[in-house]
Amino acid sequence: MKLGLFTLMLSVSGLFYAQDNKGTSDSNAFTSGSAKVEKFNNNARRFNDWSISLGGGTAFLHHSDLTSFNKDGKHFGWNAYAELGKQISDKFGLILQYQKGETKQTGRLGQNVWGASPAVHGLATATTKYDQISLLGDFNFSNLFRRIDNNSPFRWALHGYAGIGFQGYSYERKDQHPTQEANRDFKQKLGIDSFFYQGGVGVKYNVSKRIDLEARAMYIIPGDDEFDGGGETVKEWPGYNQIVKNASDNLMTLNLGVTFKLGKHNQHLAWYDSYNTALDKLSALASRPTDFNVCDKGDADNDGVCDDWDRELNTPIGARVDGSGKALDMDFDGVIDLKDKCVTVPGLVENYGCPYIDENTLVIVDENTKKFFEGIVFDLDKATLTPKSIEKLNIAADILKKSNKNSRYLVIAATDTRASDSYNLELSNRRAQSVINYLISKGVNPNILIGEGRGEKDLKYPECLPATKCPEWKNEANRRVYFELIK
Repeated sequence: MKLGLFTLMLSVSGLFYAQDNKGTSDSNAFTSGSAKVEKFNNNARRFNDWSISLGGGTAFLHHSDLTSFNKDGKHFGWNAYAELGKQISDKFGLILQYQKGETKQTGRLGQNVWGASPAVHGLATATTKYDQISLLGDFNFSNLFRRIDNNSPFRWALHGYAGIGFQGYSYERKDQHPTQEANRDFKQKLGIDSFFYQGGVGVKYNVSKRIDLEARAMYIIPGDDEFDGGGETVKEWPGYNQIVKNASDNLMTLNLGVTFKLGKHNQHLAWYDSYNTALDKLSALASRPTDFNVCDKGDADNDGVCDDWDRELNTPIGARVDGSGKALDMDFDGVIDLKDKCVTVPGLVENYGCPYIDENTLVIVDENTKKFFEGIVFDLDKATLTPKSIEKLNIAADILKKSNKNSRYLVIAATDTRASDSYNLELSNRRAQSVINYLISKGVNPNILIGEGRGEKDLKYPECLPATKCPEWKNEANRRVYFELIK
């Protein structure tokens, strides 16, 4: 009789390792659900969001001392750009732009300058060459203000641009009158000490999933009064910088460009019509037929599951069922919960789903119940029960309450080989007492439980001395509790 239960308890000890190995990683099993949220990465993207643009057109000065359009003629320059675009959302993107260009302009001194007489009026012609690097914000006004009921093909889009950058430029100026300032050359190197601002609008046309065409107008504010070639004012002569009192020589560009949309997807994010996509889905749901028949074949067993998909047509009255209409059996012991007196503990059909202990051998008849005595382990340097150990002890307590009242069980606790012998002995005693206290709190007779701490003198894996010789899972297995029948 004692030998049978002793054999059971020895087999129980092997399971404690498994709980110890998993106890830490599963300690946060209950979450708010955020752990199941899929992270947004490249694999989750459904739209292309990178692009390369090339374009060019004309450039001219209009708000400066020397201008491109005046009574002396119209002087068109040129402008070209290359861009790398990144769409952040369907309404906003960022553009890294490099542009290069040239303006041509003229200016004439008048009587408003220091009272100069018409005889000494001067005429200057200048050419400015510039290089600019800037970062632009791209605002998709069509996506921002598009009506939700606009069902027209989404092929035209209005964009707004605004940004800041730095520039380098050089100019050459020639004077008509010999009494004016000498012909002058000037060069401003490309650098961060020469900022400029720009803003404008563009109209894009979606040619295909890979190509867009655009007409764009930009207004550029260099913030530099020498950009037009007027030069600095000198005391002897006011110079061309005094024709108008502007602090900045501003210019405009009119360009045509092409955008190449990069990526493997069929649609670019800038052309995603989120409003109408949502409306189409709502309309599709609203138009779905609502008249449909439920339970054409009825529900013969009245379990709430239609016979059309009921996998158990004769469920007993009052039994809880799953989605397929089968009666629930939570402990999978073959006895449905309606008739199971031990719903959470696997048992025997003949014992109403409960396990029982043979009074002659003191051995649990159902071998499946052994697992509920296994897996009682502790974290490193801890005597606190883990959540999974508690779960198993709850079921073990129900079984022990049905055991022979004359039986006595030795609750043996052990440690790994870290720390000193004295410390490990004390720690193992606390672990044994922790298990006993919990079983008593669940109604187990305290007279049948005797605790014994053995420290590191009772290793499941003796080769783990010292602990550094073994992987951590073996050391975890040594931090176990097991039972021996002593009476």
